[in-house]
Parts: sequence; structure tokens; C-alpha cells
Amino acid sequence: MFPDFNEILSAGMVLFAVIDIIGAIPLIINLRQNTGKIESKKATIVSFAIMTLFLFFGERLLGILSVDVNSFAVAGSLVIFFLALEMILGIRIYKEEQQNTSSIVPLAFPLIAGAGTLTSIISLRAAYHYGNIMVAIFINSILVYAVLKNTTRIEGILGKAGIAVLRKSFGIILMAIAVKLFTGNIKFLLD
Repeated sequence: MFPDFNEILSAGMVLFAVIDIIGAIPLIINLRQNTGKIESKKATIVSFAIMTLFLFFGERLLGILSVDVNSFAVAGSLVIFFLALEMILGIRIYKEEQQNTSSIVPLAFPLIAGAGTLTSIISLRAAYHYGNIMVAIFINSILVYAVLKNTTRIEGILGKAGIAVLRKSFGIILMAIAVKLFTGNIKFLLD
């Protein structure tokens, strides 16, 4: 049923934890220093467009690859689980090269609308209504924009310890959600 506040809240928290815009503040500051300026509006619009397109056309893409939504959701839950482990333990399981480029790459993609986010969107589709996920994407895009615009101010307010606590707290929430997505979809694959 749309709108469902519980679904919007749950999907929104999943996306907020996976996007981890607060945890990315140090990376955003480093990117700003390397490139001179981050175009917050442009990065937000592009990441919103990528997430929205994947919400509506991701399943078709999976169909072309002969992968069903439940299989993708189980695989996505494993990716989300490992992202949560990274957040909780403070380790990097997946490392990628940093590039000195514009606000689109690497900020909009893959930092904001990366593999974890897109996997999460497909996984959420297996459990929630499209409209509720769309509202959650929109709310997260507003939060992303606010953080990108105020990165320096937020870092000063939270401090390094505050950012670390926030990151670990969302890591635990994300891990619980990954377990829920896994158990909710694995039964369809075992039948």
C-alpha cells in the first residue's frame, strides 16, 4: 500500500546506511581539496537519476541477464552485509582507486549511487512498494544534498569521534537489515 510510513522509514534507513553520506565526509573533504570544488546540486541530481532509473529498469536489466529479483536480493543482502562489516570493524574489504575527477565521478557514481546502493534498491523492491522506495530515494537525495553543501560545518560539529560512532551505529542497523533481506528471499530460492 502506498504511502506506507513504515516502509518509507525502513527503505530510507537502508539507503541512508548504504549511501553512508555522513561516513563519506572525510572522503568528500579530500575530494574537495583535490578538485577545488564539489558541485553539490549536480552530484545530487545525477545520483538521484541513477537510483530512480535503477528502481524502474533494474529488473529489466536483470531479466536480460536471466537473474530473478529474489536471487539478486540474496546477493544484494550479502553485499550489504559486507558493507556493514566494513562500517562496524573500520576495515576496507573492497578497495578502489581514487580518481581526481568531477562531482559526477566518483561522487555521484559510485560513492552515492554505487553498487551497494543499486543492489539495495533491487533488494528493497522485493519487499516494498515502488512509491515508498521512490519517496525514500527522494528523502535521501535531499539529505545527500544537505550534507554535500555543509560538509565542513558537519565535520566541525560531529568531530572525528562523532562520525566514527555514527558510522558504526548505522553499520549495525545495516547488518540487521541485510540479515532480514537474506532470510526473506532465500526461502524462495530453496523451494
